Parts: sequence; structure tokens; C-alpha cells
Amino acid sequence: MVEFAQWSLDTLREEGASLSWLEENRFDWATSTSLALEQVLDGKTIILITDEKRKWLEEYILSNINAQKPNRPLLPILSVDSIFAHFNKASGGEMIDMIEDMISLSYKEDYFFWYIGCGDDKRSDIAKRKDNSYFWIFDEEYSNSFMLKSYDKNLDIKLLQIYRQFDLSLNAALFGEVDVTS
Repeated sequence: MVEFAQWSLDTLREEGASLSWLEENRFDWATSTSLALEQVLDGKTIILITDEKRKWLEEYILSNINAQKPNRPLLPILSVDSIFAHFNKASGGEMIDMIEDMISLSYKEDYFFWYIGCGDDKRSDIAKRKDNSYFWIFDEEYSNSFMLKSYDKNLDIKLLQIYRQFDLSLNAALFGEVDVTS
């Protein structure tokens, strides 16, 4: 079985020059993504959170990740807004504690947050509290993260490209083509 980092490199090179930017950052990509894939393989629920500017991407991911793919198992994924409709109004540590407690009780700690957006957005706060969260974060280095620049004129294109890579990675992990633990 191929190691995930090598598989990622090979897959990126097959795509050609359009993903050369991701190839340059492949170590950050492979490290953070392999941890997320491990959690998916362990059966954890993905709780997706985006900042307001990336709501379009949240909707795209939620409508496509479980679309009729090549007989891939359905993944447990939902947005934090579907769990708690008033998430945007949550402010202060005590309220976030209550939301986190509700999620922990509901999912028995078998979940992780996937945050996409600016690091200084208040919607990132709940994900930053958990060591196992997965981040596509802008303008900030953070553990388990893949960092992008919010001012990149090609940001939306890059987000769609890395989502496609993530989706390909999911297939490879779920079908036993790659080892995400090494």
C-alpha cells in the first residue's frame, strides 16, 4: 500500500501545472489531510464550519461529498449550523462551551471539526479548541492545518482544487489504495 504523501504527490503531478501551487505545499497538505482521513476511517462524524465568505463552499461540499460516486460509502458530515441554527449568535466562551458539550453528548466524542476560513473569524473558535480539528485556514499557521492566503486572487479556484484532491483522497483511503497512518 502506498503512503499517502507519495500518493498525493503522484496524483498532483498527474493533474499537471494547474496544481503546481499545491505540489509546492504538499507536505502541509499531506500531513493535515492524512490526520483527517484517519478520523474518517475511524468512523467519526465531520462537522463542517466555514466563515461567512466561504458559505458557498460549505454548500458545495455538503451537496457533493455524498453524491452518487463510484459506490463509495456515505460519510457522516453536517454543518455546525444544522446542529445549532444560532451558531452565529454564539459569543463568549461559556456559550461555546455549551455548544461543544451538546455536540460531545450527541456524537460521543466521535467527531471532528473541519474549518475553512479566516483564522481570526469567531466561527473558528470552537474548532480551535479541539486538537483533532482539520483546517483550511487563511493567513494563520495552525496545527493540523493547510494554510492559504485570503488575498490570493485565485483563492476560490484553489479551494475547489483542494476539495477535488480531498475527494480523491477520500476515495483512495476508503478503498484501501493508500496508507494514511504513515
